[in-house]
Amino acid sequence: MVSRVIPVDPFDLVIFGGTGDLARRKILPGLYLRFLSGQMPEDAAIIAAARSDHDDDAYRAIIRKAIDEFVAKDKRDAKSIDAFLSRLSYVQVDAMGEGGWKELAGKIRKGMVHAFYFSVGPSLFGALAERLHKHKIADRKSRVVVEKPFGKDLASAQELNATLAQHFREEQIYRIDHYLGKETVQNLMAVRFGNMLFEPLWNAQYVDHIQITVAETVGVGGRGAYYDNSGAMRDMVQNHLMQLLCLIAMEPPNAFEPNAVRDEKLKVIRALDPVEPKDIVRGQYGPTGDEPGYIEDSENPESRTESYIALKLGISNWRWKGTPFYLRTGKKLKARASEIAVVFKDPPHSIFGEQEGRKGNVLVIRLQPNEGMNLRVTIKEPGPGGMRLIEVPLDMSFAEALGADAEDVPDAYERLIMDVIRGNQTLFMRGDEVEAAWAWTDPLIEGWQGAGTKPATYDAGSSGPEDALALMHRDGRRWREIAV
Repeated sequence: MVSRVIPVDPFDLVIFGGTGDLARRKILPGLYLRFLSGQMPEDAAIIAAARSDHDDDAYRAIIRKAIDEFVAKDKRDAKSIDAFLSRLSYVQVDAMGEGGWKELAGKIRKGMVHAFYFSVGPSLFGALAERLHKHKIADRKSRVVVEKPFGKDLASAQELNATLAQHFREEQIYRIDHYLGKETVQNLMAVRFGNMLFEPLWNAQYVDHIQITVAETVGVGGRGAYYDNSGAMRDMVQNHLMQLLCLIAMEPPNAFEPNAVRDEKLKVIRALDPVEPKDIVRGQYGPTGDEPGYIEDSENPESRTESYIALKLGISNWRWKGTPFYLRTGKKLKARASEIAVVFKDPPHSIFGEQEGRKGNVLVIRLQPNEGMNLRVTIKEPGPGGMRLIEVPLDMSFAEALGADAEDVPDAYERLIMDVIRGNQTLFMRGDEVEAAWAWTDPLIEGWQGAGTKPATYDAGSSGPEDALALMHRDGRRWREIAV
């Protein structure tokens, strides 16, 4: 199997916040890998803009170091790195003032795709958008990429969307969620809508329940003060997990086209039932040995912010009414793992009787690590002695199935940035989708804030609070093991 690399059109990509952590860790290393693969055309240009004082050579030295640090050794070719760095230039720009904007305007070439990546805090979006138009750098064909958080509640999301809408049309705005760029997430749509095998079974008649898990082993660390104003609900559920839920639950769009896909995702969000307080579990990781707990990391002894959350959701539509969706995410858990598990119902009658250990069919989509899919099926245990049933996996990891080609699969940022250049918004969030997600999320947050409840403490390296186990047990179900 050979991966096809389709070059994009010539472009000027301006990265505001070009000296920041995201630019050094993800954006520039990802662009280098796209250059290495042959996807970047000869006359593409990357212009970094930030407030610090650098010339082109100094900035290129920063990115050379970033490539050495964040790109695998076997991908670091000295000649290719030099050629890539020659595409980079730097402009010192004052986002809130007038400094540097004329110099930036002079670097933008006519006849190119023009994309502007706002790798900065949302408070600067309006100022950047205003000055891009004031200095005639952006036009009606330009594209602008914005990073989450897309607000902290419905009111701030509406304000942010309104700010962007003053200068850009919705079809110019690319709200990036890197989870949607993962290969397995996109394969979820291929599995659902490209195979007759699954789609007829993808409903409440055949699916017992669905689990979505995003577990992390790290704590909040140096971002404790920021995280304490956010929490797992705002930081993960409202965007990443919500997007996974939409893709697993949405109706087939009429075409694999941006607005058709996003229309169906929006319908899922609007069909979500309100969540009862008994169906929400919140937790904070405690200290372990010399490792601080959440309270210490957040530097807030009175913190009531959750580093873990588990929810039971319902969707009121014909496809999913009666099928529960269980979502959980947390910091300092026992393993780093992200997966979606579709647990199918048992046959209505077993001709083999009740056999201990039999578990039924489960389709597991692994997002990280070891991206791939696993379908658990029932077979007869080999050997004499009667009909004994066992569960075995039909397993497909991308690394094994694609061999060497798996190494060339672009990561999320690589894919999404190239989609921006192509003008393909399918994997980006639309403004009304963001607002609908906040409209569902806000009452949940207001509910526990009004009640003044404190999250339960859980051990670092565990699967989360004990109450989260009870959330499933009372329904006669169990969480899947969190494992690599």
